[in-house]
Amino acid sequence: MRVGVTGGAGFIGSHVVDALAAAGHDVMVIDPRRPHRSDVAHMAVSVLNEPALAEATAGLDALFHLAAVADVNDVVRDPVAAVDLNVGGTARALEAAHRNGIGRVILASTVWVYSSVPAPDAAAVDERACFSLGTARHIYTSSKLAAEMLCHDYWNMYQLPFTILRYGIPYGPRMRPSLVIPVFVRKVLAGEPLTVAGDGTQHRRFVYVEDLALAHVLALNERAANQTYNLDGREAITILRIAETVLRLTGSQRPIQFVPARSGDYAGTEVSSERARVELGWEPEIDFDEGMRRTVPWLIERFVQEGSVAVETR
Repeated sequence: MRVGVTGGAGFIGSHVVDALAAAGHDVMVIDPRRPHRSDVAHMAVSVLNEPALAEATAGLDALFHLAAVADVNDVVRDPVAAVDLNVGGTARALEAAHRNGIGRVILASTVWVYSSVPAPDAAAVDERACFSLGTARHIYTSSKLAAEMLCHDYWNMYQLPFTILRYGIPYGPRMRPSLVIPVFVRKVLAGEPLTVAGDGTQHRRFVYVEDLALAHVLALNERAANQTYNLDGREAITILRIAETVLRLTGSQRPIQFVPARSGDYAGTEVSSERARVELGWEPEIDFDEGMRRTVPWLIERFVQEGSVAVETR
């Protein structure tokens, strides 16, 4: 199958490219940046460039749309640009797919959309949850909800099939340096204490990026057409455990410094990925400890190569 990946040079996108290529698909990376590997086709195109995007997507059987502003700090700094890319970019990707007769658009979304769900009665929410417009949420979340709605609109208006994948919090090699795991590793290498807000018991369900990427291959199954799937981690990981794991894997004896809890942080919602397991056969295989054993050495090597830190782990 000939597939395109917008944002294919990014953190998650690059691993999706790896998984698709390993599965035997003919991959086209659609991204202004160069991909991490030279054996895939590449079009240096922004999803905001509608004519160029239409040209880049011609002849594709499926389009994975991952290009987006994903760092919430970037969204806060320039919310208008973030909405332009996350919503306007999705509309352009869908329009290009519609005009080119592409068989399916697979959209990267997020479990953060469940911050718009009123307090659930069940222990975990699933894809049937209803959203409330009046619920307090982040502009990033709203942009992802809008992108999802556009997928449904293009199906209802033009019969363009879609699949929506709501990601948990991914981690692994090639992750952005602004995320908590790289931040902790960088601090250890610089000989700084690790700071943890509150008592460190706040938690997230992290999912190893290679597990996440595999779900994209499975999402090409016809059963996934016009469906939405949660792709969350199996285990709740506290911030304190992340800090302790980084210290253990780096051999550092640096202290953990507790600071006042932050107000307004996304508290997180328990999310069920049962539908992906039943319908796609997807389950995370890499547990957190193994994922960190793969991720931390990669981060150390990257930071040392960059010369961005002076290594000190004692």
